[in-house]
Amino acid sequence: MIKTANRLTTIEEYYFSRKLREVRGLMAEGRPIINMGIGSPDLAPSNGVLQTMKEALNDNGAHQYQSYQGLPELRQAIASFYKDKFGVTADPQNEILPLMGSKEGIMHISMAFLNPGDEVLIPNPGYPTYQAVTKLVGGVPRSYDLLEENNWFPDLENLGKEDLSKVKLMWVSYPHMPTGAMASLEKLKQLIAFAKEHTILLVNDNPYSFVLGTNPTSILEITGAKEVALELNSLSKTFNMAGWRVGMVLGKQDHIEAILKVKSNMDSGMFYGIQQGAIAALQSGKAWFEELDAVYTSRRKLMFQLASLLQCTYDTEAVGMFVWAKLPKGSISSEEFIDEILYKKNIFIAPGTIFGSNGEGYIRFSLCVPAEKIKEAIARFKD
Repeated sequence: MIKTANRLTTIEEYYFSRKLREVRGLMAEGRPIINMGIGSPDLAPSNGVLQTMKEALNDNGAHQYQSYQGLPELRQAIASFYKDKFGVTADPQNEILPLMGSKEGIMHISMAFLNPGDEVLIPNPGYPTYQAVTKLVGGVPRSYDLLEENNWFPDLENLGKEDLSKVKLMWVSYPHMPTGAMASLEKLKQLIAFAKEHTILLVNDNPYSFVLGTNPTSILEITGAKEVALELNSLSKTFNMAGWRVGMVLGKQDHIEAILKVKSNMDSGMFYGIQQGAIAALQSGKAWFEELDAVYTSRRKLMFQLASLLQCTYDTEAVGMFVWAKLPKGSISSEEFIDEILYKKNIFIAPGTIFGSNGEGYIRFSLCVPAEKIKEAIARFKD
């Protein structure tokens, strides 16, 4: 028997990969499952984006290998988007790198900057991929607490008192996933100061700013941020292009060049038609964002009703495409709670524990569910 690499013993299969097999099995049995667990937009990109991609299929060279750095026009579109939406200036020649989704960027950044044994500060709760990738590249995950009473922001004063000499990288995500908490510019300044003081590369994973967010922010807005910070972003949530796999990383030139060294050895460029569609998406007008928010606002109101039926509490000011809800006191564990609902009511909700131990006592609803399905879920609890 051929043995797998030792690194695979450090990680488990992604929770949603495993759980969705179970959910699909129930659906195959004929059960009317409503999936509220996954943040995969069910809406389509704009007609303009779709038409642009279709027309691009006939361009000369459309089906050839593309640049590892993406089309110059795409990098310029990203630069213009960041300037318009965040007030951030980034040189499209050397401070922007398009990615095949921001998730691959997590791997590329980790491979570019981490040596075996380097420690990585990872939010608890937070996106599980940060920890899995850290382990895959031989880094050492080091969890830091995010708590509701601190609005899901780290206690930097206490964290700074710890021995951080081996810490090379720190993951943050504002607006925060899974809670939807925002971080003010003042809070982002604190993160930058912390990273500079301890010589840590800070990476803000920022795909949710334009979903129910009235004040989108970028960590690169902070003066001097590029010295110690990178920012990942994505078209998946903002433009309903999750399956297209279009993301980006922004930062100073030498950081971007390091990431490009990894990326150029792992893919052969993004499909031309997708890049052209991405350019069209990034040039979307105000109406696109207003229409998107109108849909998610109506869904969120319904999801609040459902969460209330379950006697959960939630933050009505949180942003993003999820509702992070606290279970009533005295409840069973988060995973037992969602399994009971799955098997009794045929509704799948994500347990907070998949995002870390501080997610115990919470569940997460996705807004990527049509209003009719949310109403149906509400009706199941009223029967």
